[in-house]
Amino acid sequence: MTFVVGENCIKCKHTDCVEVCPVDCFYEGPNFLVIHPDECIDCALCEPECPVEAIYSEDELPEGQEVFLELNEELADLWPNITEMKESPADADKWDGVEGKLQYLER
Repeated sequence: MTFVVGENCIKCKHTDCVEVCPVDCFYEGPNFLVIHPDECIDCALCEPECPVEAIYSEDELPEGQEVFLELNEELADLWPNITEMKESPADADKWDGVEGKLQYLER
């Protein structure tokens, strides 16, 4: 099993989760983070660290966000690994909780 970064991370991209990951399985895109499913050890340390509650166990993905399991796997193979916390986007709070953000995902 793996953890999955879901829709609410888009344009929020807080990196608190990266700091606690013992296996460095986070990868960073322009406005979104993903978890590499083959590297995640299902430790659950990242989930409570996400200030916008965008990380889920794969079996607890909210209805309608199943596509993010595939996106995490696909994009983790393309994007660079991130191992240290960075400053969040200046407008991250504005995007927290906005629905339909998949259209804003930058690859």
